[in-house]
Amino acid sequence: MKDRLTVASLDHPHCLSSRHLEDYLASDDAGEVELEITSVSTLEEAIKELKEGKIELLAMPARLLHGRQNELLEAGCQVLGARTPRRPARFFVSENRIWYQPKGAIILCDDKIIRRQLKRSRRGLRVLSSEAFASIYEIDDRPDAEDEIARWMEKLRRNGDIDGFVTSREVFNSIHCSSRRTVLGIDPEEREGDRYLPVPYADLMVLVGRTGFPHRLIQQISEVEGETAWWVHDNLIGGFSDAEIDRVAILVRHRQVGAIMRQAEESFDLTMETVFHDPDGETETTEVHVEIRMELISDDGMHTLSIERLVPLSMMESSIISLSKDWERMLNTAGSPIPEERTREGLLPAKDAWIDLEK
Repeated sequence: MKDRLTVASLDHPHCLSSRHLEDYLASDDAGEVELEITSVSTLEEAIKELKEGKIELLAMPARLLHGRQNELLEAGCQVLGARTPRRPARFFVSENRIWYQPKGAIILCDDKIIRRQLKRSRRGLRVLSSEAFASIYEIDDRPDAEDEIARWMEKLRRNGDIDGFVTSREVFNSIHCSSRRTVLGIDPEEREGDRYLPVPYADLMVLVGRTGFPHRLIQQISEVEGETAWWVHDNLIGGFSDAEIDRVAILVRHRQVGAIMRQAEESFDLTMETVFHDPDGETETTEVHVEIRMELISDDGMHTLSIERLVPLSMMESSIISLSKDWERMLNTAGSPIPEERTREGLLPAKDAWIDLEK
């Protein structure tokens, strides 16, 4: 007999929880569970329905939960699982790729960290938020909804007012746009190509339920890689303010040893190739590894503070603690001004901080 669950879906234009649930129902994993899916418009509404027992689970974008977990705890609820992000990268909509844009090309993007990555990749572009563009050019009809903003930007692009814009795959699909686009990819096609890490919580959906919900049922819907992504995000950046969140990019994903080795061979990374081999050239482990990358970029795109880890899944928790401490030390060092110093060679003048953490 199949288990039947009532699940509420809270959607965001950049992360459709309902689509995640549809993907699950269409997979072979859904064989023993039936879902009755309803929709809710706010987290408050969903928590109320969970408390009253009208729904058994809430599927929601993890980004909407940032900084609000106390509300769950007070209601006797918690995050029970997560689904693996499958569409974390952003789309760049334009007739030309970034490197073929004319000097002074106007690119609109509402993700602060993606704007900085674009500035880092290509100098000479005018990368603005849609709000800043509307203010500079005194445009009063800029909409508020994400999908409507995308339609508005596409209209500007077609009229020649801008050269391109950035949005998520979900929003791009929702406006039924057929324009040429390129993926701002995590893994560059070429060895020295540009890399665009995702915004925090990109396409990450979590499952929320009352404390004590049967683990057996959650295991059928949740995915281990999604749970890893949620745990790392929550423990690494869960305490960040909204301003701090907007300035960082983060990637969390599972990697198979074979895939890591193939990538190392393609990029001639001899260090990575030797890590997984013993002195006889045999592979020492086949355990799944967790790849974690996080970076903070200066406002002008000139300076990048980056940290990376590739650790066995079994060592993830201790590795995240170490990574978090290393990140804090890097921020303190890079964000502190250098005082005047007297050396044998003479007086070294004071210098500003290498990166401004307030911008």
